[in-house]
Amino acid sequence: MSASPSDAYLAERRCLGFELGAPGAQLRSFARFAHLSGHVGPLTTEIVLAWVKGAARNATPASWARRLNVLRPFAGHEMRLDPATEFPQTAIFGRVYQRLTPHIYTGDEITALLDAARRLQPTGSIRPMTYETVLGLIAATGLRVSEALKLRCGDVNTTGRCLTARMTKFTKSRHVPFHASVAAALDRYLAVRIRYAPFAPDAPFFVGASGRTPSKRQVHWTFQQLRRDAGIVARGAYDEVRIHDLRHTFICRRVQRWQADGAAIDNAIAALATYVGHAKVSDTYWYLTGIPDHLMAVACSRFEALALEDCCHG
Repeated sequence: MSASPSDAYLAERRCLGFELGAPGAQLRSFARFAHLSGHVGPLTTEIVLAWVKGAARNATPASWARRLNVLRPFAGHEMRLDPATEFPQTAIFGRVYQRLTPHIYTGDEITALLDAARRLQPTGSIRPMTYETVLGLIAATGLRVSEALKLRCGDVNTTGRCLTARMTKFTKSRHVPFHASVAAALDRYLAVRIRYAPFAPDAPFFVGASGRTPSKRQVHWTFQQLRRDAGIVARGAYDEVRIHDLRHTFICRRVQRWQADGAAIDNAIAALATYVGHAKVSDTYWYLTGIPDHLMAVACSRFEALALEDCCHG
């Protein structure tokens, strides 16, 4: 039995290194919808819009636009195989991505968050120290939470003060140097961790009492408990503060310090983009939307200058 077009597409993309977790689930949802609707043959605008609008949890143009965008790469793939494939070619529902302003933590908020982690139950287990160290590492290095949870013992070199984030977003790996205070915290964690799991290069670095790494869902659920215990109230556009806001905070505070020191911001941000694993420098500039207006003005002025230079040489 041959694979369906959606399954064949997902298999091909995953062979190229794309994880396609949530997008893959949504594409399979569309395939089921089309099958149950009795649709046969190439994609049509009618069946695409029926799924986009009819199966969406939130009946809003922004939600429809996001769902349409999930199908767009698959539709492009199908068009190359069958010219009769139809797909809406314009942003009929408006902008797909509406980035929201993140929460930028104060130093006191981060301290309160780590204090709350130390109070986690069960007392005397490794769980409190695991959450304290994971969150502290993210705050100190700007790692994505998935990158922190994927770390293996062989990826962390406290003597050389450097870790390796392997095959992360965009299927890239990178070295992440860290401060001596971070190395000291990781060494303290390792001294406790050895009682719960063997130390081997391919063993997970962060573990719970079971000796296994907590799942991403567990970490996000526990984080919500911690931010409530710490009394942190969201100041950004999201309803609640997020772990990912620690990454935003790291980038914004680093740029603030560079500006205070009179550093060459353009060169510094190019280096910062590599450090945090951004594919484009523009992604790092976007993080500046969460910091005070005068720093946002610096970023905007640089964009304007670069755009003007391009026009003059175009």
